[in-house]
Amino acid sequence: MKTWKIAALSTLAVGVLVSGCGTTGSTSSSNTASNTSSTSGNATPSSSSSSASGKTIGFAVSTLNNPFFVAMQNGVQSEAQKDGLKVTVENGNNDAATQLNQVQDLIQQHVSAILLNPVDSNSLSSAVKLANQANIPVITLDRSVNFGKVATFIASDSVEAGKDAADQLIKALGGKGQVVELQGTIGASSEIDREKGFDQEIATAPGIKVIAKQTANFDRNTALNVMQNILQAHPDINGVFAQNDEMALGALKAIQQSGKKGIDIVGIDGEQEAITDVNNGLMYADIAQQPTQEGILGVDNAVKLINGQSVPKTVSSPLQLVTKGSSFKGF
Repeated sequence: MKTWKIAALSTLAVGVLVSGCGTTGSTSSSNTASNTSSTSGNATPSSSSSSASGKTIGFAVSTLNNPFFVAMQNGVQSEAQKDGLKVTVENGNNDAATQLNQVQDLIQQHVSAILLNPVDSNSLSSAVKLANQANIPVITLDRSVNFGKVATFIASDSVEAGKDAADQLIKALGGKGQVVELQGTIGASSEIDREKGFDQEIATAPGIKVIAKQTANFDRNTALNVMQNILQAHPDINGVFAQNDEMALGALKAIQQSGKKGIDIVGIDGEQEAITDVNNGLMYADIAQQPTQEGILGVDNAVKLINGQSVPKTVSSPLQLVTKGSSFKGF
């Protein structure tokens, strides 16, 4: 490890470190901290990407143990192939220290651009600053960082998603009841923004009380365990807001195992499994995102940056409310 990498890790040590499930996704069948795959562009690149063709971009993703980020990776790789780009995928396995190392490796490989889905918005700021020093543009997807220069941030409006989820719980409960909020990875921008939107909106219903708020790290199994404990401590809850679908599905399983009825669940993401549960009446609603499209947009903007073109500071990916009877397909 070079001295500048050690210094960066020393900076990271004072940051907020979070870890989650350490299972890899579709790029490798082995359980390793870093998974690298290359997608070579066999398709004829578009004229707008002519100077980018044959170059390599890095995709540093927080985890591939979540269908949302697998869908995002699919978008990145499919669009890169169309544009004649190669992609190096690094799976952070929900560990900020691992992901910082991976971004440093991408910098040493002299990739032309980095697509970053940070594990933690504070800790991975160090990685963005290192990329800035190396003159490698960084695009953040779904979550961003607190410091450092990001060329563009591509995501759904997480504050709005949190508000929409609160509106659905208010509707489900008729404005009265006790609810639980399952938080994502503390320190991630999506967790901060979804909590902000939800808390602001749920406060407009004075008859609803948030009686428990606990992190489950955006992870299904963690949410199952957390929800089991919450049900024991608060047996009379009426609703659950989960900041992503994996946690919503974990909470649903805990509720089913407890035998309790009449607890309304609202999640965020748009996973096919969650959409099916909404249509089957097992969840009340879901606020769907479009991770595949976010991946595509990430590559499109990377191509523009490689070609010397300007890009907007933010790119919005639309949300869609999914309730029972919706035709939305999910991912």
